Amino acid sequence: MATNEWTTKTITAAGSELAFTEGGSGKPLLVFSEELGDPGWLKWKQELALTRTVITPQHPGFGVSPRIAWALTIGDLGNYYAQVMVEQGWVGADVIGFSLGGWIAAEMAAQNPAQFSSLTLVAPMGIKPPSGEICDIYYYLTSDYIGRSVSNAETTPEFADLFGGEVTPEQFEGFQDATAESARFAWQPYMNNPALSQRLGLVKDLPTKILWGDEDKIVPFSTADVYQKSIAGSKLVTFQACGHRPEIEQTDKFLAEVNAILS
Repeated sequence: MATNEWTTKTITAAGSELAFTEGGSGKPLLVFSEELGDPGWLKWKQELALTRTVITPQHPGFGVSPRIAWALTIGDLGNYYAQVMVEQGWVGADVIGFSLGGWIAAEMAAQNPAQFSSLTLVAPMGIKPPSGEICDIYYYLTSDYIGRSVSNAETTPEFADLFGGEVTPEQFEGFQDATAESARFAWQPYMNNPALSQRLGLVKDLPTKILWGDEDKIVPFSTADVYQKSIAGSKLVTFQACGHRPEIEQTDKFLAEVNAILS
C-alpha cells in the first residue's frame, strides 16, 4: 500500500537555506523536479517511499528555498546540490531527474558520476534537440504549458492533481518565481548547454536509464537518442502514446522501470 506520510524540512547547507520534502525509509532517493517546481507527493513517490527515503529538494529561487546569488547556470546549481549531498550524507544516493531537474542531474553526473548509485533521466532538458524545439515556457500560460505536458489529459489519472489541482494565488506566485529563476539559469541558449553532450562522456560506469514519451511536446523525443549516445551503457526506454510525464501518464510502467534500476 502506498504511503501518504511525508514532511517538509529546512536545513542550512553549503552556505544557504534549502527546503525539501521527505518521506519513506531506506536508502536515499533524490528527486530533482521540473522547471515549474515540485508537483507534490503523487502516487509514484508514495510507491517508491515504501522502500526508499524519497527526498525532493525545493529548488533555490523557485518559490520556497531562497535564491542562491552565486549560482548562475544549471551547472552551478548542480554544484550546489553536490555540496549539499556531501554535507547531508546523501552521497551514493540514487537520483531521478525530471525535465529541468533531469538536466541538473545530468550536469552533476558529468561533474562527478561517482556521487550517485544510479541515474534516471525523465525527458531531460539540457541538450538541444536535433529536430524540433524545446517548448517555450515563457510563451504559454502556466495552465496551457501543463496541459501540453501530457498526451491526453482526460486519460491521465493524476492530471488534476498536478501542483495541487486548481492554481491558488500562492501557487501562481511560485510558478512565476520558478519561471523567472529558470530564465536566469537557462535563457540563452534556451534550456540547453551546448557542451553537455560532450561532458557526459565522463559517465561510463554509472547505471543510467533514460525514460521518454514518444509524443512529448515539451522536450522533443529526438533528444532522447542524443542522451542515450552521450552516456555510455545507458538504456533508453520509450513510452508509447505518452507525453512529457510518464510518471503520471503510465505510472505502472514508469515504476517498473525505476524499480528495475534501483534493485
